[in-house]
Amino acid sequence: MRRPRLHELFAVVLVAVVRPAVCREQQNNGTAAVVTDEERRSPKATAVIVFGDSIVDPGNNNNLHTQIKANHPPYGRDFDGHVATGRFSNGLVPSDLVAQKLHVKKLVAPWLNVDHTSEDLLTGVSFASGATGYDPLTPKIVGVITLEQQLEYFDEYRSKLVAIAGEEEAERIIDGAFFFVCAGSDDVANTYFTTPFRMLEYDIPSYVDLLLVGVDKFLRGVSTRGAKLVGFVGLPPIGCVPSQRTVGGGLHRRCEPKRNYAAQLYNSRVQELINGLDAEPGFNTRVVYLGIYDIIQELAEDGGRWGFTETTRGCCGTGLIEVTNLCDSRFMAVCEDVSKHVFFDSFHPTQRAYKIIVDNMWDTYGNLLQP
Repeated sequence: MRRPRLHELFAVVLVAVVRPAVCREQQNNGTAAVVTDEERRSPKATAVIVFGDSIVDPGNNNNLHTQIKANHPPYGRDFDGHVATGRFSNGLVPSDLVAQKLHVKKLVAPWLNVDHTSEDLLTGVSFASGATGYDPLTPKIVGVITLEQQLEYFDEYRSKLVAIAGEEEAERIIDGAFFFVCAGSDDVANTYFTTPFRMLEYDIPSYVDLLLVGVDKFLRGVSTRGAKLVGFVGLPPIGCVPSQRTVGGGLHRRCEPKRNYAAQLYNSRVQELINGLDAEPGFNTRVVYLGIYDIIQELAEDGGRWGFTETTRGCCGTGLIEVTNLCDSRFMAVCEDVSKHVFFDSFHPTQRAYKIIVDNMWDTYGNLLQP
């Protein structure tokens, strides 16, 4: 009996792999066009351009005169090469995962502290700075980059893009880019509830109004710079973050209701603001609100559904309060199995939790997030 030749075996395997995928496409009312593997892998945006705080800061704070840094172990323990790049997690952060979802690239580089390749610039960078916010006071307290300065860095970036690719191509890249914005948690958790500077002057609703002034100014600023599509991340249940349970949740460290109320009020009001901008004549940017409150609350209160066994403490140190310079391998022990923790330090989720959050974001809003 003749043995099948190698090319025949390959053909059989190829049919076995491809045919189910084709059938799945054809089952959709029997009329759907077949989506090829190449089309699935093709970029869904020209670039990913990021603004915000520590949730999406890949290392812009590294050389600032601030305590808000993550360029030391145990941060980065599960990153390629176990490098503490400045990302506030054990591995990837949401901006990296979003870039992967859009098939643009694996990692989004910081604007500062990196020798960029042309490819870095052509496919977008992050201007985010840990501990910044929409309240002008928030970045001043800790000496980090304001959102206004992040927009100025974008102007510098655009000039470099023009120098590399020319004006026409730079405009095409920015037109087709996905702008990802994530900030506001530090305003509520730190500036309002931790320092005395705002609470004495504002109640929660009026402080939310102050933040909305900053949001409106920022979104108009990014729109005038050519953004066509912005993914705007809402606030999480801040009162369920480990550090906020510790300082506000009493002896049993329950989720602190006032912080969660502030986050919920902000989320409601910012959606109204976004709807108003989208309906405004002359505002040429589509802003998509990305809610993360519910999925993070589920992780914090019922993380066992995903196999998490620790949902109220970070992996670093005691897990109660350690973050940034207090989370340091030279002085603090680290949990043995980070995959069981929702939070890596007392404020920032683990890479595994971030993947669940971004997957949920894509399941909920993914059809709206392609330029």
